[in-house]
Amino acid sequence: MGDNSTWWTLAIAAVTGGTAVLASWVTSRGSAQAARIQGEISARSQRAERLRESRRTAYLDLIEQTHRMGELFWEISATLRLPGSDARTAALDELRDREVAEYAKIRRCARVVELEGPPSAAAAALALQKATGPFYTALTDDPPGDTGRRDAFDAAYRPFWAALEDFVEAARTAHQTD
Repeated sequence: MGDNSTWWTLAIAAVTGGTAVLASWVTSRGSAQAARIQGEISARSQRAERLRESRRTAYLDLIEQTHRMGELFWEISATLRLPGSDARTAALDELRDREVAEYAKIRRCARVVELEGPPSAAAAALALQKATGPFYTALTDDPPGDTGRRDAFDAAYRPFWAALEDFVEAARTAHQTD
């Protein structure tokens, strides 16, 4: 009878040990899978946060450059109001060169927004970039001393600032949905 008891004890010990090994294996697989899933979620979250910050920086850069461009436009507008002279013509030539340089910066900022997305913010950025065109056209098309040039230049402000407002709204919406 002692032998039967030993066999039963050994059998129960073997089943218990096997169960423990199996449970340990299942637990370790579950833990490994949970760690992998948690790692993937963390990586996705970090990518999303980096994209959100990258977009925010692009939006702010475009807004800042737009304000710089607006300040230049006000300076040009004030110069257009001066009486015709060689000094005024020279000042307008210098301002036109600055306008071209500032346009290159706003174009770059708009392209970065286009790259970063989303499409709604990109479209608004490109519309804002294009809203600078009438200023350049007004400054270069009319002959010196013509008040039509000043009127055309001044008429470009409302669409320019409206395009900025549209961009800010598109950027805000995009930033809040990220």
